[in-house]
Amino acid sequence: MSSQAVKYVWDQIDGDSPLPQLYRRKIEGEQMLVARISLEKGCVVAKHHHHNEQISVILSGRIKFFVGEDPEREFILQGGEVMHLPGDVPHGVEVLEDTVVFDLLSPPGAMGIDKLASQQA
Repeated sequence: MSSQAVKYVWDQIDGDSPLPQLYRRKIEGEQMLVARISLEKGCVVAKHHHHNEQISVILSGRIKFFVGEDPEREFILQGGEVMHLPGDVPHGVEVLEDTVVFDLLSPPGAMGIDKLASQQA
């Protein structure tokens, strides 16, 4: 990685769709990853976990998080709310209406949706 500052424009970053109804663009730095994720109503991200700490900032829409195992807890978040997930905490989501999220992961690396996509392939 370069030690130079870099300017990005979200709409000019190549994106991907690792799961149906989910489109993302991401920027990976040396110690952090940020992804802008657009989710369509009805999208479900199966429960998974990863070693990365994750902060999900809900920009718009409404989403339900399923967190933990025993007991599992449910959180409904909407635009302006934030979910903090420590590393290795099981979690999944159900999208209640079209939603845009910024996910920040540290350290950077494969996101949980990447692991789920590879399991479906």
